[in-house]
Amino acid sequence: MLLMRTTRSNQLYQIPRKLTLFINVAFKSSGQPHPSLETRSEIDRVTRIINDHPFPDNPLHSTLIQHVPKHLLSNTFVENVLGRLFAAHSNGLKAFEFFKFSLQHSEFCPSSDAFEKTLHILTRMRYFDKAWELMEDIQQTQPSLLTLKSMSIMLSRIAKFQSYEDTLEAFKRMEKNIFSGRQFGVDEFNVLLRAFCTQRQMKEARSVFHKMHNRFSPNTKTMNILLLGFKESGDVSALELFYHEMIRRGFKPNLVTYNIRIDVYCKKGCLDDGLRLLEEMEKANIPPTLETITTLIHGAGVARNISRAWELFNEISARNLQADIGVYNALISSLIRSRDAHSALMLMDEMEEKGIGHDSMTYHTIFLGVMRSNGIEGVSELCHKMIKRNFVPKTRTIVMLMKWFCQNQRLDLSLGLWGYLIDRGYCPHSHALDLLVTGLCSHGRVKEGVECAKQTLERGRPISEGTFRMLERYLVEAGESEMLWKLDQMIKKLRTVLPPSRRYAVGLAHTNLVTT
Repeated sequence: MLLMRTTRSNQLYQIPRKLTLFINVAFKSSGQPHPSLETRSEIDRVTRIINDHPFPDNPLHSTLIQHVPKHLLSNTFVENVLGRLFAAHSNGLKAFEFFKFSLQHSEFCPSSDAFEKTLHILTRMRYFDKAWELMEDIQQTQPSLLTLKSMSIMLSRIAKFQSYEDTLEAFKRMEKNIFSGRQFGVDEFNVLLRAFCTQRQMKEARSVFHKMHNRFSPNTKTMNILLLGFKESGDVSALELFYHEMIRRGFKPNLVTYNIRIDVYCKKGCLDDGLRLLEEMEKANIPPTLETITTLIHGAGVARNISRAWELFNEISARNLQADIGVYNALISSLIRSRDAHSALMLMDEMEEKGIGHDSMTYHTIFLGVMRSNGIEGVSELCHKMIKRNFVPKTRTIVMLMKWFCQNQRLDLSLGLWGYLIDRGYCPHSHALDLLVTGLCSHGRVKEGVECAKQTLERGRPISEGTFRMLERYLVEAGESEMLWKLDQMIKKLRTVLPPSRRYAVGLAHTNLVTT
């Protein structure tokens, strides 16, 4: 079955040669050794099997027993497969099944990293009931895996998708049931605050602070988390007001405090204010870190001061620091903002020569510049380089490329990118599907749009209501009632296991279609 679907995908999409070298990059676990070439091959294979598995038609467990031998189930292997499933936007229940399978059949104790990845995948798809079930199971069987990070993952997603009251209730539930026996203190309080701050919900964050600060004595980290929230909200005035409140409360600013304040000014294009704070922190005997300089280089780019960006970059070695990928990305961003894509591409080559490498931010920034300066041919050439380097970008870059190809009437490149990602075990984000289906339908290639939608649904991922309605309209006009009926049935079957969402397609209101 798996082989038949892969063959069908390859027949439908003749992938352009420049796109046939894409390869997934494993989600690397901190503290774990890099997997060997043989292990990476097995990670690729198992990830594709899980992602391509028809869902929810057939149980995944029996497939895993058949295709995943017990000797593979090391912590490194499990963590990398889960990381790949996360990057590939696989259905959360599949990841959950794989994690449970590893618990049942592995001789190794599970790691907190594997548990946290599974939790992250579930909560990202809003499977909160399953996420709570997982936390409760771990509390009973492996309580040592419950960390502040797992608490943060859960609370941040609840703060994003549910209400203020739901988030507070989740915090209480964790204290009473999940982390029972653990004395909650300022560290747990900080996790709760961060959940609201990362979602830019500063009204809620301040409310929590005023409600609970008497119970949990705040520390400098607490104040920095709130500062970070104001920074993420882009409210310089509120940040400075809170900073002065922090000083009045007797807290002494540290490196993190200065980095946050420098960052908010740099993002606003106020480079002089950022440099003033650099001088202030040095006078306070707080030496700047690579992160500080990276932020200032980026700020110089926002302010269109490319000469200052170069000066800051060239000062790095004099500060006994070593440029990393983040520093290079900041300078590349500054060059792109100055519309100097040529110099940015040269800097990218320098990164490779020095063994620094590239990440998703590198490619995303360079693509933006090349799109403005070199057009479709430049983008195609950069794609070719990226493919030769065996790199797959993150979702936002895939969506950006899909949009660019469709806008430039290059549906061959759009379909090639889609087909390759599917073949490699990825399930591209629904935004990428929306763009591709729109482009295909507008050029009369509705059946190919339906096939892309079916590939998404087969892998347990929903399609948007807008995409379904578009396909419905075109299929009705073409008299393809049977094709529409099959698509409707797939959507309704998947809805039985998906959490409710207004963004997902619900299918046809009436199913009295003639299918013969």
